[in-house]
Amino acid sequence: MEIERKFLTKEIPFALSAYPMHTIEQCYISTSPTIRIRAYDDTYILTVKGRGDIARAEFELAITRQEYIHLLQKAETPMVCKKRYVVPIGDGLKAEIDIYEGKLSGLITTEVEFASVAQAERFVPPDWFGKDVSQDHRYKNTSLSKHGIPSEQADI
Repeated sequence: MEIERKFLTKEIPFALSAYPMHTIEQCYISTSPTIRIRAYDDTYILTVKGRGDIARAEFELAITRQEYIHLLQKAETPMVCKKRYVVPIGDGLKAEIDIYEGKLSGLITTEVEFASVAQAERFVPPDWFGKDVSQDHRYKNTSLSKHGIPSEQADI
């Protein structure tokens, strides 16, 4: 089960270079149901996700680079490329700050994963996180890959 909240971030008030960074490229073989392939640095993952906003079922399977390249030919969406910075924020939680590239350049989101829905609901984000877009389907990566950055960005 994946339980996370996502925020639309305008600016980061500290240097990201002090934190681990990962290169991610991903696209979708299907958006209904959600079947994603992802290159996370030098790791390749096939993911199937269930329906939901803050909480949804998720199954991940490690695949080889060759399998990833083969599956790219079956993608129904354009590639989403981003740099992810992992920043500890206390209480054992980590902010995953995604800086998008290419056609999504200029978009920054911050996600936090939780152990329970109750923990996610109790979480009070720092001001710099920006607007909570966890339930705004326009900011799901499936939508971003198909439609780009929403023309009417939520107030940040």
